[in-house]
Amino acid sequence: MNDANRRLGVLVFAAIGLTSRAGAATPCENLASLRLPDTTITNAQSVAAGAFALPAAPGGRGGGPGQAAFKDLPAFCRVEATLRPSSDSDIKIEVWLPASGWNGKFEAVGNGGWSGAINVPQLAAAVQRGYASASTDTGHEGGSGSFALGHPEKLIDFGYRAVHEMTVKAKTIIAAYFGDSPARSYWNGCSSGGKQGLKEAQKFPADYDGIIAGAPANYWTHLTAHSIWVAQAVHRDETSFIPQSKYGVIKAAVLEACDSRDAVKDGVLENPAQCKFDPGILQCKAGDAPTCLTSAQVDAARKIYGPATNPRTKQIIYPGLMPGSEMGWGGLAGPQPLSIAVDHFKYVVFHDAGWDYRKFNFDSDLALTDKIDDGLINATDPNLKAFFGHGGRILQYHGWNDQLISPMNSINYYKSVQDAMGGAAEVNANYRLFMMPGMTHCAGGDGPSSFDPLTALEQWVELGKAPEQITASHMTNGKADRTRPLCPYPQVATYKGSGSTDEAASFVCR
Repeated sequence: MNDANRRLGVLVFAAIGLTSRAGAATPCENLASLRLPDTTITNAQSVAAGAFALPAAPGGRGGGPGQAAFKDLPAFCRVEATLRPSSDSDIKIEVWLPASGWNGKFEAVGNGGWSGAINVPQLAAAVQRGYASASTDTGHEGGSGSFALGHPEKLIDFGYRAVHEMTVKAKTIIAAYFGDSPARSYWNGCSSGGKQGLKEAQKFPADYDGIIAGAPANYWTHLTAHSIWVAQAVHRDETSFIPQSKYGVIKAAVLEACDSRDAVKDGVLENPAQCKFDPGILQCKAGDAPTCLTSAQVDAARKIYGPATNPRTKQIIYPGLMPGSEMGWGGLAGPQPLSIAVDHFKYVVFHDAGWDYRKFNFDSDLALTDKIDDGLINATDPNLKAFFGHGGRILQYHGWNDQLISPMNSINYYKSVQDAMGGAAEVNANYRLFMMPGMTHCAGGDGPSSFDPLTALEQWVELGKAPEQITASHMTNGKADRTRPLCPYPQVATYKGSGSTDEAASFVCR
């Protein structure tokens, strides 16, 4: 806890007749009387072991697994609050506090897309590990960006303020309940949650000791532009659209061309950046057929793989998807463009609910988009000096088969930090990137995608043991049928030449 937050905690304790010394704990229900700036605590309730019920709130709050997923949840104190740091703010947060067995630490969990939901499954997972945890709906409900139209303060809340305010208030609530501040604070998020984590490191470097940033949507304005780039490519006319039935045809051709390059033919590309695949090899000799691509479809596929570029300057706007990602192309190249991207331009840039994505200009409209954002949502600042300065650590991961956010974006940001911070040797002590072969967006896919980044981060922050590799598993029907080491970029898992190719022990990072 930084000095400002600690002073806030002392003031709060004084206001409700407590002290700031360790051991001066507050019963759960009494937290309802806690007075915090710009905050109304709406509920403080003890929840018995296995008794938690999913909230029936609008906007899809909670979501995810059914009630059975919470039957093993231990007893905890559930605190709900509304934060209003501006006159138009309405930020909901929840803080979950283990009733016993607290590990002395805090883990905040991130969101996805437009982030209008409390992440109940991740709160539960954190409490099961002994953490005090917090989540926010970022100031609105639901998965649309429509809330931003005419509400600039709410857009600021979404961009960064909700997460920071949640963090400050959650730490004070934790200190009040347990009678002590958390010894360590961690962030854990993927996609928009990965962006949120990087934004915290850049803008509020004292908030967290360690950050897990999965597949971050941190170059938000260019990411959304890339989504429109793909949509325009496949909907240029009726002949350009690639039906989902052909995704497998393209994937098979990719594997035929590149699967054996890593010395293991297993349906997974260890390093797709080395695969120089041209979909032109699939062009139909005449007409159209289920096993080939028309000329227009070949052009569209090349645009999906290739970077979005400025038509005037030829500068790269955003990198393309990688070979191996084809089975997930429906997210960006399906019948309709990705709504997350369309909403950004409708409600943030052009203030027009009827905006047509086909009219987007990748020169002038993109320049306007960047000007409007001005660092509000984007989290691309490479200067992490303040975060590194207090010993902060970032563990970033990204699936090579990500079908929504180009994995090259993670590599580009990681390299930008190296360039700004004195090179790889300087950055490696505080920031490591793990590229995950075969994994799609945040989880799943053909490659091993089940792993434990939090334990690796804990050991790095608390014990100084930097992650040289992390073992990941591919799961089928709840059982691991393949394991591989995840290697810190630019290292790649390399087969030793003997042993089962389904066992991590047969590979070395090099």
